Amino acid sequence: MAGILYLVPTPIGNLGDLSDRIRETLALADFIAAEDTRVSLRLLNHLGLKKPLVSYYRHNTETAGPQILQRILSGEDCALVTDAGTPAISDPGEELVALCAEAGVQVVSIPGPCALVTALAVSGLPTGRFTFEGFLATNRKNRRAHLDSLRDEQRTMVFYEAPHKLLGTLEDLSNCFGPERRVSLCRELTKLHEEVLRVTLGEALDHYRANAPRGEFVLVVEGAPEREEAPALTLEEAAARVAALYAGGMGMKEAARQVADETGFQKKELYRLALRRAED
Repeated sequence: MAGILYLVPTPIGNLGDLSDRIRETLALADFIAAEDTRVSLRLLNHLGLKKPLVSYYRHNTETAGPQILQRILSGEDCALVTDAGTPAISDPGEELVALCAEAGVQVVSIPGPCALVTALAVSGLPTGRFTFEGFLATNRKNRRAHLDSLRDEQRTMVFYEAPHKLLGTLEDLSNCFGPERRVSLCRELTKLHEEVLRVTLGEALDHYRANAPRGEFVLVVEGAPEREEAPALTLEEAAARVAALYAGGMGMKEAARQVADETGFQKKELYRLALRRAED
C-alpha cells in the first residue's frame, strides 16, 4: 500500500507558530524531503526529532522527485518542507505534488504559516479578490513584460521580493502602475523586527532610497481602478468619427474598420455614411 505525501508548513520567523499537528506529522513521517536539509535539521533539533532527510530543491527536482515518489509508492510516508512557509506555493514542491497526484498518491496539506496570507490579511487593501504573482523575473525585460500584463489587473496583487532587488522592483512597479498606486510593504513577518509600511509606490521608493532595505519582503499592491465605460455612440456619431480619422490622414476603409471594431456597427454602413459626409 502506498504511503502519503504530507505538505508541512514551517514557521516564517516565529517558532511559536508551530502547531501540534505540524509537530505530530513530522514525528510520524518516515522521512522528510527538505529544501535545505541544514535549515530543516535545526527545526527537527528544536522539536527533539530525528528523521531521515533527503534534499529536494529547485535544481534537483528531475532526479529527486521520482526517487521520493518511488519511496512513497513502496509504503513510506513523506513530509515535504520548505525553508519557511507552506511548501508548493511559489516553490518546487508543486512539481512533486503534481508527480504524486498523477501517480494516484494521496497528498495531505497541513494548514499553517504562509507569508502570502499573513501579508494580505494585514495589508489594509481589498482581500476579496487577489492574484499571487510570486517572485518577479531577474531579467529586466521579462520582469517588465510580466508587469505590463498586469497593467489593467483590478485584483489586489501580491509579490515576494528580496531586499537587494527591492528598489529595482519598486521602480518598475511605479513606472507600470503609477507612483500614486497604494502598496503595503510587509517586512520580516512574525519576526522581532516585523514592519508593515502602508504607502504609495512613490513614497515607498523615497523611503527605501533613504533607508537600506533589510529582510524579506511581501509587497501587496492595490489593483487598478475600474474603468468607466465610455458612452455608446449613435450610428451618426460613429460615422463622424470615421470621417474625422479620414480627415486626419487615415484611409477611409481602415478608419471604418477601426470604428466598427470599437462600436460594433457594420463596417460597410460606417464607410457609406462617412463617405457621404466627406463628399458633402
